[in-house]
Amino acid sequence: MDTPNNTQKKLTLLVLAAGIGSRYGGIKQIDGFGPNGETIMDYSLFDAIRAGFTKVVFIVREEILETVKEKFGNKLKGKIEVDYVIQSLDKLIPTQYKNPERVKPYGTGHAVLCAREAINEPFVVINADDFYGKDAFASIAKFFREEKDGAHAMVGYTLKNVLSEHGSVSRGVGETDAQGFLKSVVERTTIVVENGKIVAKEKDGDLVLSPDAPTSMNFWGFQPSMFELSAQMFQEFLKNNHQNIKAEFYIPLIANEMIHKGKGKVKVLGGGNIWFGVTYKEDKEAVSNRIKELIREGQYPEKLWT
Repeated sequence: MDTPNNTQKKLTLLVLAAGIGSRYGGIKQIDGFGPNGETIMDYSLFDAIRAGFTKVVFIVREEILETVKEKFGNKLKGKIEVDYVIQSLDKLIPTQYKNPERVKPYGTGHAVLCAREAINEPFVVINADDFYGKDAFASIAKFFREEKDGAHAMVGYTLKNVLSEHGSVSRGVGETDAQGFLKSVVERTTIVVENGKIVAKEKDGDLVLSPDAPTSMNFWGFQPSMFELSAQMFQEFLKNNHQNIKAEFYIPLIANEMIHKGKGKVKVLGGGNIWFGVTYKEDKEAVSNRIKELIREGQYPEKLWT
């Protein structure tokens, strides 16, 4: 990719690759799905570079840092600026809130905060193990090139198109106003299809969801101003949840707080035309087949990085 000039705004891709993948049974972030062993991340990086992103920051666990560097360092050289950030269990956690029984990271919101020192420009957050399609990257890059009011963004996906046949999924289910801005987004951690209906399993009972609800697949675009509010919220989260070893600090919590306190607007963008991902091992074959289809259609070259 060409070096950014004055007409090209800086835009960073923040790739969340620190998850453990307990339901998948392996490190799905670096598993091969393409015809030459390409990871899902490879396709996202390819799409980001052609959409005009200028930097990528990988959020990883210490134990996979060197593997990620080996997999992506050389192929990205000269194409995009690259940085790596560790999400660890004790990063940004004050001593009084550390819990020795905790084994999982504190969630996507904590991951974003871990990258604060590496980011000074608008940035886009994605999951390493989700395939979002080139339209999503083009849509959000265009938004930030043209955005003048400091708004944030979310690429919206239609709920019925982002479920798994192999079990429950966690999704941020949204609601928009007449201008296409997000009114709220709620992380529903157990969504299943039952008797032809999409149902969220909640503590208070089952909640039937609209199949057409705009849904977050963790494809967010933020101005760097979001970090200050996020940091304040995370400290409050730790104060209230440090004894709950499974509590997670999700990005939708931050988006909701921003909206409800009038600290930022979140535009829901188009471009969520294609999505697939891996939650379970059984998803792997279907994902590989979908990638082959996209290559046959000419959306991606068979060898991405040659």
